[in-house]
Amino acid sequence: MLGKVLVAYGTTNGSTARIAEAVADVLNKEGLTAEALPARSVGSVEAYDAVVVGGGLYAGRWHRGARRFVRRHGRALAGRPLWFFSSGPLDASASERDIPPVPGVRRAMTRLHAKEHITFGGCLEEGAKGRIAQMIVRNGKGGDFRDFERIEEWALRISEEMRNC
Repeated sequence: MLGKVLVAYGTTNGSTARIAEAVADVLNKEGLTAEALPARSVGSVEAYDAVVVGGGLYAGRWHRGARRFVRRHGRALAGRPLWFFSSGPLDASASERDIPPVPGVRRAMTRLHAKEHITFGGCLEEGAKGRIAQMIVRNGKGGDFRDFERIEEWALRISEEMRNC
């Protein structure tokens, strides 16, 4: 059984960070040792048996911090169990159907032999950073579309796979 898991994330307004923390919480409750960290703050993945990487989606691309993390640590990630998640749709679509990874994430999955990718709904609320984000909220298109029950179910699947390694 593998035991130490890094949940690295790229986020602008904190929505993806909260998802990463929920994943780490479930993994810890399941007996693993997991920590959620901003992707930009991770110097090495050598101390971890497995890695989960998440990024918010912005204009069809993963958050820059998640993209850079995957590039910077690619060689080490390729040798570990690896899962990806994205967050972003500002509607219920992510809970209603499988949303495939954006092209850049799909290429990274193939290159690094990631086990799985899942897309969760995003959250954009009053006080969001960025001109476009503020405009979206002002026009009534924001809200919190994260489905924490679905997030926890996915984290449980990861913990089961980890136990079987």
